[in-house]
Amino acid sequence: MDQNFKVHIIDLFFKGQPHGIAAFLVESTQGLVLVETGPHSTFEQLCNEVTKLGLDPKSIKHVLLTHIHLDHAGAAWAFAENGANIYLHPFGFRHMHNPEKLLASVKMIYKERTGELWGTLKPISSEQLIVMEDMQEIEINGLKFTAYYTPGHAKHHIAWGLGNVVFTGDVTGISIKGGPVVPPCPPPDINIEEWLFSIERLRKLKGIEVFYLTHFGMVKNIESHLLALEKSLKDFSSFIRPYFEKNINIEEAVEDFKVFSKKYLTEKGLNDDEAETYEIANPSSFNVYGLMRYWQKKLSRVE
Repeated sequence: MDQNFKVHIIDLFFKGQPHGIAAFLVESTQGLVLVETGPHSTFEQLCNEVTKLGLDPKSIKHVLLTHIHLDHAGAAWAFAENGANIYLHPFGFRHMHNPEKLLASVKMIYKERTGELWGTLKPISSEQLIVMEDMQEIEINGLKFTAYYTPGHAKHHIAWGLGNVVFTGDVTGISIKGGPVVPPCPPPDINIEEWLFSIERLRKLKGIEVFYLTHFGMVKNIESHLLALEKSLKDFSSFIRPYFEKNINIEEAVEDFKVFSKKYLTEKGLNDDEAETYEIANPSSFNVYGLMRYWQKKLSRVE
């Protein structure tokens, strides 16, 4: 099998800002594979960037999703309309096949801004949705991809292995331009224990030299990156726990977390503009709601 390939990091300029969301175009001698699509609102940007590479977006017939959050999978249906197969975790199947409930939940949060931020969703036929089990391998365009089930951020999360690289989605956190590593913790699936287990699983993979983070780009210092992620994951969750235990107003918790998060980043050398880029990629409100939900489930089980 020919494992020669080139990875193109495509900046989707979400909200007009660089280094927020990436998609990865894998080019082999036999064709193209796209890992992540970004939201539908950046579909035109994605197609334009593929065209600039001298390639045809309509020739993309295989799309791998790490999970179905809209910043990773929102444009999958548009590629399916061009004939692409969409590879994903079994838990994501029903939401991509019938996205009505998923879109309704997004509209509940973003209301009139939904279209501007995320675009829309349309159903993908069951024949084009290819579910992948843990450790399942699949050959596409002469390349062998392996699905690694990596819950913690989402229960339907897959990291995709290819040769000496792994496309890690959100399980390895956010690191913009080599900056600090922080965990994205949106509701409803955050599970710290499972996330730490997934980190350890990736740590033990043999022969891996590069992680590709959807937020954002290439990471080669894998061990130091994972250590920093473990620390920030624990720091973020520990910060939120007292707010849940004391039943503090969630709006107050969001404002306090914004201050905490900005201080966390600036103490690691970021300026205000760089910290704001992290806020766009990883909104404080998402982290608070997600971690509140985590502590609610965890502490109710303990009791």
